[in-house]
Amino acid sequence: MDIKNYMAKNNPKKTLEEHTNDLLSSLEIMNDLGYIRNKDIYKLAKKACYYHDFGKVNDEFQKRVKSEKKLKFNKEKEIFHNILSLYFINSEDFEDEEDYYRICHAVLNHHNYCEDPILYIRENKQLIQSTLEKFPTFKVKQSQLNKISRKKDDEKAILIKGYLHKCDYSASASYVVEYKNDFLKTAMNNLLCSWKKNNSEAKWNKLQEFCLENQNNNIIAVAQTGMGKTEGGLLWFGNSKGYFVLPIRTAINAIYDRVRKNILNNENIAERVSILHSSALEYYNKNIDDQNLDIFEYNKRGKQLSMPLTISTMDQLFDFVLKYQGYELKLTTFSYSKIVIDEIQMYGPDLLAYLIYGIKTINKFGGKIAILTATLAPFIKDMLTEISFKYGKFTNDVVRHNIEVKNEFINAKDIINKYEDNKKNKKGNKILVICNTIKKAQELYDEIYLDLSEEDRENLNILHSRFIKKDRSEKELKILACGQTYNKDKEIDIQNSIWISTSIVEASLDIDFDYIFTELQELNSLFQRLGRCNRKGVKKVEEPNSFIYTQIEGVKLGNTGFIDETLFNLSKKALENVSGKITEEKKIELIEEWLTTDNLKDSDYMREYREIFDFIENIPPYSIEKNKIKLRNILSVDVIPLPVYEENKKVIEEANKKLEEDNLTSEERIKLTEIIKDYVVSIPLYQKCEKVREIKLNRSESIPIVKCIYDKKGITFPKKDDKKVEFL
Repeated sequence: MDIKNYMAKNNPKKTLEEHTNDLLSSLEIMNDLGYIRNKDIYKLAKKACYYHDFGKVNDEFQKRVKSEKKLKFNKEKEIFHNILSLYFINSEDFEDEEDYYRICHAVLNHHNYCEDPILYIRENKQLIQSTLEKFPTFKVKQSQLNKISRKKDDEKAILIKGYLHKCDYSASASYVVEYKNDFLKTAMNNLLCSWKKNNSEAKWNKLQEFCLENQNNNIIAVAQTGMGKTEGGLLWFGNSKGYFVLPIRTAINAIYDRVRKNILNNENIAERVSILHSSALEYYNKNIDDQNLDIFEYNKRGKQLSMPLTISTMDQLFDFVLKYQGYELKLTTFSYSKIVIDEIQMYGPDLLAYLIYGIKTINKFGGKIAILTATLAPFIKDMLTEISFKYGKFTNDVVRHNIEVKNEFINAKDIINKYEDNKKNKKGNKILVICNTIKKAQELYDEIYLDLSEEDRENLNILHSRFIKKDRSEKELKILACGQTYNKDKEIDIQNSIWISTSIVEASLDIDFDYIFTELQELNSLFQRLGRCNRKGVKKVEEPNSFIYTQIEGVKLGNTGFIDETLFNLSKKALENVSGKITEEKKIELIEEWLTTDNLKDSDYMREYREIFDFIENIPPYSIEKNKIKLRNILSVDVIPLPVYEENKKVIEEANKKLEEDNLTSEERIKLTEIIKDYVVSIPLYQKCEKVREIKLNRSESIPIVKCIYDKKGITFPKKDDKKVEFL
């Protein structure tokens, strides 16, 4: 059939032949890059691309696509084109009958217009027949339909459909399906050369050499903080497509900036590296000065998984494990990619279940995995035994921490005494305080603030997740600047500063404080926290620099709170005889001794992990709708604090008024929305508060303005305020 005489799209106008050729061109790009490793898969994906839109030749579709008016699909007169395309595929063209069913599955399900295509066909037999009567088509028996429906779990069928999705999306949206990684090896070599200019003896360390030598293997590398895991991960990628997965947005932004500025020298980043998290566009808008870069297009490339190097949160990538319609695109992309998982121990049992299942699935389909972490509990390692990993453990003899374990509650008096003593003796006086809850962080802030002089209050800071976006971004930049090891003269930075925070600073942030005061969390988290103190190991440790408080107030343990009781108690017991200087090797030994599968087998943590893993493993494909997926099961709502609204009323209202205009471009609408969202903070859905009014962003989204207190320590609510508002 001559498909050049039929239209496939109206905006922009494309014939069916042109659109099909666009898909085939995208497939060739991936094949030329070596992203299709199996010749049979390539041939079958090519057939799927060729046949996928043949159903568009029907009269009703052609009438709609050629019309100047926007005609709607009429379900009484028209059949979905993906259904009709099925009947143009000749089963006799396939040597292997199963390949016919695989192609049919991909073509039939490349759109999700109806819940059950097989049932839809049964219920619309006559309309299908009359629609296709003037075209050369082939019969599809009920027995064949049944076999097609069973291909959802077939590995070859999954890949064929995944490649079809990638090609179809890139062709339809006119974007490059994949950008080539032909730069990272050279960039890393250039980085090493730049180091050698300052130090002729500079070379990759043992961790980085391990990553370089095992580029073709899955690897697990346990390496202490500050050993260059980021550079190790990039060396492991080589010139392959790579994803760097981290648990916290702040860390993602920091690593993105390091890669963009220090490794790629800001050269051609639009085709090289991107970030992928919920605030990526906002981050680009505020941090990239390149006037020639279209950040909206740049952001889309990251979302479309077409960039060679992506730094992302786990939930942006690993939602494919829930097998929604179209999940095959991500899984297929990962089948030819390398994925670095940074600090795997940071995830709770729910997200860990998604992650472990995803890792196993990616490995099964041919993707490579690197787990780079400061600590790795034996129980997590045991979850991965069916995957073949090259394992390396890397520590040095530098002692970074001198520990004092206190069987008491964390308190302001100890922190102030240390601060004033350091200041008096002109010692390095950057103090980091990490609390398990925002409430405790805010209480400590109040207590310390009251006892400090007016001068020293300027040196007191607090950072947690309950600040408006604008303030939080500024605080994140400020703590990164404060946490530098060396000043501009390349001397150890000495300043007077107290930062109070929560677990948001404990993973992958390149900050280096002189002292740390922390509430006890489980051992993995605890040692991550300690990694923010004397990070590079160049400061003296003759006296304690790490103070751990093992009494916890206001926190429920077990399945009613965020600290697993078994993990917490094991960690507390592990520290009973720990005092004074501690080596990195000793930290690893403590974790390996105490956080074993056997010790945790009856814990709430492992029970929840097993339940969620089993649930994911047994999900039937296409049974969950993508728009209902939220991996991070955090029941929260975005609000604007009333004091913030009143202070910034003019800016918020002007942006809101402009949003009501009809002739805005999508880019203009996004920018206006981001202006308003600068003043938003997330609070728990259960928080009782009073809604004053709301700011409407569009037909379906509005942001409540709520009565509260908002000051230097973030958002708080008076206890007497007992009114609850329906936010959603």
